Amino acid sequence: MLIHELVHAFASERNYTPDSVDQLLDFYQNKYIAQEIDIKNYRRIFEYLHKQGAISAFEYKQLEKSI
Repeated sequence: MLIHELVHAFASERNYTPDSVDQLLDFYQNKYIAQEIDIKNYRRIFEYLHKQGAISAFEYKQLEKSI
């Protein structure tokens, strides 16, 4: 159920659906940085999306550096 809520909020704000859970994670990280969501909600979303296989843009860059 949470994934549907996250996708709906993304689509409502961006007027398109996300291509991946990675894109969703980046979207919610930006919302947290902009203080649009609190730490409690951010942690819940972050944990959920990571379990779905999401990798943030920052994590992806770190992976590229290690290769």
